[in-house]
Amino acid sequence: MLEHGGKLRAAANRYRIPLPQWLDLSTGINPNGWPVPTLPAAIWQRLPEDEDELVAAACGYYQASTLLPVAGSQAAIQMLPKLRPACRVGLITPGYAEHAAAWERAGHSVQALTSDDIDPQLSDLDVLLLINPNNPTGNCFEREQLLSWRQQLARRGGWLIIDEAFIDCVPERSLASETMLPGLIVLRSLGKFFGLAGIRVGFVLAEPSLLQQLHEQLGPWAVSSPARWVASRALQDQSWQQQARQRLPRQAQQLADLLRSMGLNPAGSTAFFHWIVTPEAAEIHHRLARQGVLTRHFSSPASLRFGLPADQAGFQQLAMALQQMSRKSCCA
Repeated sequence: MLEHGGKLRAAANRYRIPLPQWLDLSTGINPNGWPVPTLPAAIWQRLPEDEDELVAAACGYYQASTLLPVAGSQAAIQMLPKLRPACRVGLITPGYAEHAAAWERAGHSVQALTSDDIDPQLSDLDVLLLINPNNPTGNCFEREQLLSWRQQLARRGGWLIIDEAFIDCVPERSLASETMLPGLIVLRSLGKFFGLAGIRVGFVLAEPSLLQQLHEQLGPWAVSSPARWVASRALQDQSWQQQARQRLPRQAQQLADLLRSMGLNPAGSTAFFHWIVTPEAAEIHHRLARQGVLTRHFSSPASLRFGLPADQAGFQQLAMALQQMSRKSCCA
């Protein structure tokens, strides 16, 4: 199993700090997620039904004509490699490690790329898999460039897969509305922007024939009835979405200002996190954890990802932890 953020109980046990005292900045999830109402009791007694309002709500939100609900985008990440014979796959590094792991497990040849490698090496690839914006670097690709790569791949039966988990604050960058084009697959999730990681709801947007293959592989009832009910309503709540798109960039700016004031300059950012590249990443991670602040540590390159505090109390807790860490460094 690969390492991920959000392992708060493991951190609490390791550093012997009770769970309620932690500030978890390790996941890059909206800390003020969509407010889930009380669910009707009957929801818990019924099997999921594809004919409910979820698909229509999601198509409206993503401006897509066809899509498939899945148990979080992770389900699609693990299944898509099984829909192709062994082929050559290019992925940007650093990036969400589950993508490379899934394609390698399925027997494909996986090649790590930088953004500059894509054009000269695209003719040697069958699948190009990108995260846009990238996790953890925050780098974004332009729509026109992505569509050009899609066209080149599709001519020879290839795929362009785009994981858009962090794109909801900049929907104009999304290719969700273009997913009827051959060879284009877009993955979306309710985990980050809506802050609903726990319900495990995501979507695959692609041509109907590919969605049918994926549906057959995943089988029935991939998404639970309660999850479908919650997701449908979150996707239709335009007022909350508009407020979140205004609030998240402000929180991200406040976090960037705090980090810079402590000498931690982001090398990359989204509205959900900032990425700090430093050879002292492991030490900073542990020093903050000893004060009840959990970050996401990456070893290659040595770096940290800071998610957003939920409120001013969280910002104050982070500021105090950073100041304490700085004082100890000066006195060491």
